[in-house]
Amino acid sequence: MPCELEKAVQLANDDDDTRVIVLSGSGRSFCSGYDLKKFAEEGRGTMIGSQKMPWDPYTDYRMMHAATEKYMSLWRSLKPTVCKVHGFAIAGGSDIALCCDLVVMAEDAFIGYPPSRVWGCPTTAMWAYRVGAERAKRLLLTGDVISGTEAARIGLVGQAVPSDKLDEEVDRLVQRMVTVPTNQLFFQKQVINQVVEQMGLSATQRLATLFDGMSRHTPEGVAFQNRSAEVGFKQAVKERDEGTTDWSPESKL
Repeated sequence: MPCELEKAVQLANDDDDTRVIVLSGSGRSFCSGYDLKKFAEEGRGTMIGSQKMPWDPYTDYRMMHAATEKYMSLWRSLKPTVCKVHGFAIAGGSDIALCCDLVVMAEDAFIGYPPSRVWGCPTTAMWAYRVGAERAKRLLLTGDVISGTEAARIGLVGQAVPSDKLDEEVDRLVQRMVTVPTNQLFFQKQVINQVVEQMGLSATQRLATLFDGMSRHTPEGVAFQNRSAEVGFKQAVKERDEGTTDWSPESKL
């Protein structure tokens, strides 16, 4: 999917009749992240993201860096990108959404990064740039998932609207933007992106991508994957997100 996303962004940028790119999900949700069920339940060494020990950080980094760069095509797009979120935008799905220039969520949709509890780190690292250090830490140190209403309140996304008004509100926003010349849209986007990039976005993403691989190979990450193989990924995720399990080797829970 990351490759298809990057290609779609490039096609839109090459099309002179396109001024604004709108990204949405089909089905019940925007995106619930990577399909990790088989990945988590298989034995270590069967896939690049869960290597046998000792593991090679470079191999993992190369894989995750490639995916992150494709998501960042939304950020680097010459034309504005608008993300329309219904259902869930969690884990890797939140990475994708937060790379867009503007995010509009349904009030009853949810966004968050639960793998920050164990077995993950958001590689696009957009959280602090959107909500500041305090609120980013509050979300990533707990792995909490929040509603569209709350996400808009704290500034993680620009707007939350009733779910039955989501399409209408996004269309209204886009229609407002397409009356601006393409060059003007480009100028304004590049100026604002430059501010964020000067704050160190690229360096932050390199660190986050490295830590993402490390998180899957720590003692706790290995314990989580072993638990997934034992009871299934869905149950292991439930235990992780409920906070009833301490994955460390010296756990007293």
